[in-house]
Amino acid sequence: MAFPPEFLRELEDRSRIEEIAESYVRLRRAGKNLVGLCPFHSEKTPSFNVYPGNNSFYCFGCGKGGGVINFVMDIERLDFLEAVKWLAQRAGMSMPEEGADDSMSKLRMRILEINRESGRFFYKTLISPEGEPGLSYFKGRGLDPGTIKHFGLGYAPESGFGLVNHLRKLGYTKEELLQSDMVRTSKKGNLYDRYRGRVMFPIFDLRGNVTAFGGRILTDEKPKYINTSDTPVYHKSSGLFAMNLAKNSESRQLILAEGYMDVIALHRAGFTNAIASLGTSLTEEQARIMKRYADEVVICYDSDDAGQRATQRAIPILKAAGLRVKVITVPGGKDPDEFMKNYGKDGPIRFRQLLEKGGTDVEYRLQKLRDQFDLDTDEGRVRYLSEATRTVIAKLRNPMEQEVYAGRVAQEAGVDKDRVLETVERLSKQERRREDRELERGQMSVKLAPAPGKDRRQEGRIRAQVAQRGIIAYLFRHQDRAEVFLKHCPPEKFITPEYRRVYTAILGRMIQDTVTLSSLGETLTGEEAGCLSGILAAAQDAPPNERDVKEYLRALEEEAGREGTEEWSRTASTEDINKYFENLRKKKA
Repeated sequence: MAFPPEFLRELEDRSRIEEIAESYVRLRRAGKNLVGLCPFHSEKTPSFNVYPGNNSFYCFGCGKGGGVINFVMDIERLDFLEAVKWLAQRAGMSMPEEGADDSMSKLRMRILEINRESGRFFYKTLISPEGEPGLSYFKGRGLDPGTIKHFGLGYAPESGFGLVNHLRKLGYTKEELLQSDMVRTSKKGNLYDRYRGRVMFPIFDLRGNVTAFGGRILTDEKPKYINTSDTPVYHKSSGLFAMNLAKNSESRQLILAEGYMDVIALHRAGFTNAIASLGTSLTEEQARIMKRYADEVVICYDSDDAGQRATQRAIPILKAAGLRVKVITVPGGKDPDEFMKNYGKDGPIRFRQLLEKGGTDVEYRLQKLRDQFDLDTDEGRVRYLSEATRTVIAKLRNPMEQEVYAGRVAQEAGVDKDRVLETVERLSKQERRREDRELERGQMSVKLAPAPGKDRRQEGRIRAQVAQRGIIAYLFRHQDRAEVFLKHCPPEKFITPEYRRVYTAILGRMIQDTVTLSSLGETLTGEEAGCLSGILAAAQDAPPNERDVKEYLRALEEEAGREGTEEWSRTASTEDINKYFENLRKKKA
């Protein structure tokens, strides 16, 4: 049975691998991941790794791996359908009916078409006489025609029937329009536009499809903003405004702002890595998407009470996804949009200075605690010390961080640092475990330089192995480029049969929809899922970039002409590849 992609996505979101694996394996923290003794083979040294960031597992000892569905299949000895039922029952979800996948896929395609046509309609209306109120608003906010077109901004006319009439003429059915959430039904059963008299902000997915809209009213009428509800192509829990643009910024840092106009203002000022979480509280799913493209997130929410509460909620979610977190507060109670306007041409420079001076999430939380207590009184200092050690410092896993911040709060409260450290040690004895350096595995090569001690034929085999693994790892992190890879690197270019099968499977699925390890459980065999998990695990700390991919493609071209390429996968062993990685690491060091 084929399952709808949205069903598998929701099932995976509700089925965290770390929670399920802990029912079978005693896990301990190792950095941002978890490790334990493998439940699938006998071992004395832990080599079973759980990766919460992408909801997967991999054992470096036996090679088993995959998503959460694969884990249930292996541990409970179930087939794919049985494992999905097992997880759905655990998550309290109903199984989709047989055959729902085809109809749902067709509906998704129709809704994406409706959204695209709606975006064009709103933009054409904006630049027409009917759109004068919206165009005046955008010009008043300092936007030029280029920016308006770049973000696909538009205007929904006041009439209330312009869009629905336009879409009906294009042949879309009443049910399709209602499912898209672009129209609503009156008490008499007539369709009308959901958005009326509002400037429109389209929301794109990572592939560039319009999946939703946000609309801002131009009067004092409430609500100020209305946004698309969940549809078959859009989930508020995963939507990120301008992420389709920010992912191409070539920066491993993202700026998380609060509103559409804040993000647009930052992009205009050159900060093309700015995004927004669409007015909802930040979710774990949004954080996981950010982690695909960034190592650090700078929170730049509004400085009012609501914005600061949102900041406090966002910090642990981002850190749990393995992201470094910084926090900046725009001075004067302003948001980034106002900040840029106030400083004019100096705005970008001054904002860059804010970014450079921005404190870590720990500094931010300590500052918020300091604001709550009067440190000129004994009672205030005691309460500050108590809260700072219990809620902030004791939760840090890095001993050096604990010492630095313990010294800081001790100095602020006028007490001995050792006393603070004693309290921290007592409170955090379960949280301050050393990372097991022996569990660190070889990272993915970023250069395919010759390794010493190998004949040229064997060297070529290993380089091609590494190239294939690197291409797969890159494609999994940049799924929106699947069609480009199909054109420039079709599956027949892959030399190793196992890697070719994995690459073919994921490439075909990615062209249709975003995939996860779990959603591939129905497509890949157990060995292939383990192979893919191993590739992703090895590339986790040093993911390949576009420059690496060019090198990988060149290596494949060079090796493809050699004889006997179908057989060489048996001679280029895992040990050879690991030694190759080790030599590269030594050279880099």
